[in-house]
Parts: sequence; structure tokens; C-alpha cells
Amino acid sequence: MFTGIIEGTGRVVSVEETNGGRRLGVSADLATDGLDTGESIAVAGACMTVVSSQSGSFVFDVSAESLRRTTLGAFAEGDAVNLERSLKFGDRLGGHMVSGHIDGLGRLAARRAEGDSTLLTFEVPQELTRLTVEKGSVAIDGVSLTCFSCRKDSFEVAVVPHTLEVTTLGGLGEGQRVNVETDVLGRYVAKLVEPVLASRA
Repeated sequence: MFTGIIEGTGRVVSVEETNGGRRLGVSADLATDGLDTGESIAVAGACMTVVSSQSGSFVFDVSAESLRRTTLGAFAEGDAVNLERSLKFGDRLGGHMVSGHIDGLGRLAARRAEGDSTLLTFEVPQELTRLTVEKGSVAIDGVSLTCFSCRKDSFEVAVVPHTLEVTTLGGLGEGQRVNVETDVLGRYVAKLVEPVLASRA
């Protein structure tokens, strides 16, 4: 589990195509000392398993399912990624409960300034917007945010200057795809109520 509070950013330094998947290497500015093989780390919001690490870098494998569901299949050397190590018992939960299990892809449709903040509008498939609620939590490339103006195929988030500075959202351009994870509670509620609603249709 994660919190959506990004610990640092890294850059993709190696890309190797494997049998149906990929192996990526990332250089990191967060503390990688003590990052053990088998440990979970969120890369652009996607929970990945470290297969090897050394001071300042680590390597992880990406399965075919993760390539289908996330932006990791499009990463190239030099691309920047948000990073967060897994939550420890006793840590502050500054964002919200983030599983690192990406629901699908979104696209930055527009960005505009509003005071000191920046409003980002993301277009997403309807199967994701049905799990978003006004003032609910959402993770974009691993960043914990609050969504609003939730529509049939889009929602907005407001990003403060600090978040823009310390995450990849500051350099996100219109049209770029992002990893989207909806609130995990919404998934379970939807799963529970769907049979009830279907029986009343």
C-alpha cells in the first residue's frame, strides 16, 4: 500500500524487452539504500517489484498485464517518473490509501491557471468516471489528488505549486496519457451494489 505522497522522481535509464514484458531500470533521487529485492515500489503510480538495486538506482520487471493497463509500456530512456516506497506501519497517511493497482489510462485534456494553483482536466473512460465522486480521492501517476467537476468522461483536479514542482505533473503536456487509480473503496462499493441495481432493472 501507498499514500500518493510522492517521495521523489527518477528517470528511466534502461529498457529491455522480455518475453511478453519489459525490464526497466530507474535512477532515483529518493533514498535507495536498503531497497531490497522483492520490495514493492510505486513507479508512476503502478506497484512494481524490485528485482535488483544499488545506490541510486533499481530494476523491475513489468508484466504483460501491467503493460496493457499502464503507461509503462511507452516509457523510454530519459523519461521522468514519480516514485514512492511502500507504506510502513506507523507512517503518516498524508494522502489516501493507494494500492498501486492502476484502473486504466487517462489523458490530460486541458490545463489552466487559477490563482497560484493549476487546474488539470483529465479525460478518462466511463468505467473509471463511474468510480469517481465529487471531492473524492484519485491518484494520477501515483499522486494523491482530489477530483471535482466529475462528468461522464472527465474530471478536474487542482494542483498546488509544490506538487507541480516535486512531481512529474509539472511537466505534463496536453494530450499526454497518465495512470489513473480510483479510490479503492469505490471499487468495492460498486462491486457490491451492481447486482442489486441489475436485479431492479
